[in-house]
Amino acid sequence: MSGQSARTGAPSEGGEAAEPADGTGLRRSLGFRDLVVYGLLFIAPMAPVGVFGTLDAKSHGAVALVYLIATVAMAFTAFSYAQMVRVVPQAGSVFAYARVGLGKGPGFIAGWMAMLDYLLIPAVAYLFSGIAMNALVPSVSRWVWTAIAVLITTALNLWGVRAAARVGFAVLAMEVVVLLVFVVAAVVVLVQDGARRDWLSPLTGDGSQGAFALSAVVGAVSIAVLSYLGFDAIASFAEEVTGGSAKVARAVLFCLALAGVLFVAQTYLVALLEPLSSAELAAEPGKQGTAFYDAVDSAAGSWLHDLVAVSKAIGAAFAALAGQAAAGRLLFAMARDRRLPKVLSRTDSGTPRVALLCAAVVTMVAAVWAARRDDGMDHLVSVVDIGALTAFLLLHASVVGWFAVRHRGGGFSWWRHLLIPVLGALIVVAVIWEASGSAQVVGAVWLLVGLVVLVAQGARRVS
Repeated sequence: MSGQSARTGAPSEGGEAAEPADGTGLRRSLGFRDLVVYGLLFIAPMAPVGVFGTLDAKSHGAVALVYLIATVAMAFTAFSYAQMVRVVPQAGSVFAYARVGLGKGPGFIAGWMAMLDYLLIPAVAYLFSGIAMNALVPSVSRWVWTAIAVLITTALNLWGVRAAARVGFAVLAMEVVVLLVFVVAAVVVLVQDGARRDWLSPLTGDGSQGAFALSAVVGAVSIAVLSYLGFDAIASFAEEVTGGSAKVARAVLFCLALAGVLFVAQTYLVALLEPLSSAELAAEPGKQGTAFYDAVDSAAGSWLHDLVAVSKAIGAAFAALAGQAAAGRLLFAMARDRRLPKVLSRTDSGTPRVALLCAAVVTMVAAVWAARRDDGMDHLVSVVDIGALTAFLLLHASVVGWFAVRHRGGGFSWWRHLLIPVLGALIVVAVIWEASGSAQVVGAVWLLVGLVVLVAQGARRVS
């Protein structure tokens, strides 16, 4: 093996990453359950709560069908992750995959675009937690709650990936219990009082905006897929898992499937409880953001509303914990490959604490800045997703590049290594096309800055 591959952890002939020779290795301590915990924490089991009203109005009431289709759509991306993590089991995820599948330049761009997502999605989650806690304790400003959430979760991440996973498991268990309480309460209400909409309407539409419209459902899917962002963070822990990269691949697919089941089930039930029709929600956009809570409140009472709200406040902070951990691994991997300052590649007892602190500082600044503005949430939400979607596009291209063009990584399969990634790429392009104009502009600017950095790095190395 060459000195370069040993230094950067490039894939060996057997497809496994070599241990770095410069002391920048990560400790292997995670199992399958830990990977699923990180993935579900980042996604959040009740992610549809905030967008239910918007999706219900946009899909003409077929919100459960929207999430069913969105799960299938994101399965293409999950499958591509599973293909690449088996041959490039490294921290850095899509950065490492694009580097070997497309080249060092595209690899840097993939990591650069993913960085935008991994640094800002935790900021959104922290801000959501701060807003929720401020609603419960108004005497403390929401920016203070936001900062407290950052400090607590950063301390857990610095403690170590295994310790953070244990605490995260407890929080995830709490979220699942709350979700189960909601499901049981919803079923009891439906049995006693009946549904407010037709039983099949969450899959076929409620008819208040006319006949079933596939175009309306597809338009809503482009928003719903954003609820799944975070399952890909599992791949960032590939160097810290025990038992081989196949375990990471299984965790990615399992996490997406489980999230899909949870999303479809809860949106189906709450749609049946929703007192307003999809047409009424479409006519009153101000009610869309709280539609989930309003439906729960009117059907089961304020106690369930408050329970769901508290769960979302705590869960959001720990979703940020998982995102911050993934961001730290991405910065670590790019620094180890000499694409970011070398100090970020340092580890302490197998934990990339410098990279984690750097990610925490950036996230803290963004979250607190947004928390001090009335329109802060809108500014963050409008730009966080474009980086991940662009990285997904390069992920699919990496599968084609590695297996179909370079014919590496074992036997080529036309459907696994060509058809699925091409279809996945087309889905991602469609979602990017439907993104807000501000998100597209921010993404384009960030991409341009990344290209300038890439050119500057190339010029420095030549000189």
